[in-house]
Amino acid sequence: MEQDKLSKVIEAAKLYYLLDYNQNEIAKILGVSRPTVSRLLQQAKSEGIVQITIMDPTENVESLAAQLEKKFHLKKAIVASIPQYEDHIIKNYLGEKAAAYLDSIVKENDIIGVTWGTTLYHIAIELKQKFAKNVKVVQLKGGVSHAETNTYASEILYLFGKAYNTTPLNLPLPAIVDHVVVKQAMEADRHIRRILELGKQANIAIFTIGSIKTDSLLFQLGYFTDSDLDSLYGKAVGDICSRFFDKNGQICNESLNERTLGVNLDVLSQKEYSIVVAGGPNKIEGIYGALTGKYANVLITDQFTARFLLDK
Repeated sequence: MEQDKLSKVIEAAKLYYLLDYNQNEIAKILGVSRPTVSRLLQQAKSEGIVQITIMDPTENVESLAAQLEKKFHLKKAIVASIPQYEDHIIKNYLGEKAAAYLDSIVKENDIIGVTWGTTLYHIAIELKQKFAKNVKVVQLKGGVSHAETNTYASEILYLFGKAYNTTPLNLPLPAIVDHVVVKQAMEADRHIRRILELGKQANIAIFTIGSIKTDSLLFQLGYFTDSDLDSLYGKAVGDICSRFFDKNGQICNESLNERTLGVNLDVLSQKEYSIVVAGGPNKIEGIYGALTGKYANVLITDQFTARFLLDK
C-alpha cells in the first residue's frame, strides 16, 4: 500500500475507533468524501490495522482486577461488570462501586479530597451516610468557570459533606487563570492557602480522568486560549485536576500547569488512597497515562476498559 494511502487509512481508523469521530467529521478532517472514509475504515480492518475484539461482559471481573493490580502495581483495582459500553451507563456503575469502596475505607479523622464533574457527581449521589468522627471534605481544584456549563462542584461537595457529617470546604476559584501572577495573588490569601494546604494533607483523594475532546466538560468552561488548545491536541491524553499529561504521565504544557489552581499531580501519588474512577473508550489513553505516571494507587473501572488497559 502506498505510504500516503496507508497514512490516511491509519488516521481515519484512529479518528473513528479511538477518538469517536463519525464518518462525516472524518471526511471533513481528511478532505475526502464520506464513502471514501467508509472504504478506508474497511481497508483498515482487512489489512489487520484495526482488529476488533468482542469483550464478554460476564468475564471474571475479579481476575481482571487482580491482573490490573499486578500490571500497574496498584493497592486496589475494582472492575464493574457493565451491560453496555456507553458513557452514561459506565458512570452509573462506577459511581456505585466507588461509593461502596469509600464506605469501606473512610474512618475517623480522614481528610477526603474531591474534584468535580459528572463522574464525581455519580459517585456523590450513591454515597451512604457514614458516622465517622472528624472527617473533613475538601475541594482539590477550582470550580468557578466563565461558562454556564454545570460542573456539579457545589452538589458534589454538599453530598460528600452530608454523607460524612461535615461542612465541606470549597475552593472558590477558577481551575485555570490567564496569568501566573493572578494565581500567586489568589494563593497568597490566607483562607485560600488553608484550603489548598488541607487538599495537600488529604489522605484520600478521589478523581476522574478528563478526555481530550472539545465536548468534554473542562473544554466547555472557557478557560483555554487557542494557544493552550494547540499545545494539548495530539500530545495530551487526559487531565487530572485540570493538569494535562501525555501517554507517559508527563505534564504537557508547563505554562498552563503553572496557571492551574489546585492540587499538584505529584502530591496525588503520595496519598494513602489516590483513587481514579474512570472508564469508556475516550478515557483509555488517559487512564493508562495516569497509571504510568503513578498518580493513582486505586483504580475503579469497567471490564471493557480493564481489558483494553491490560492489552496495551
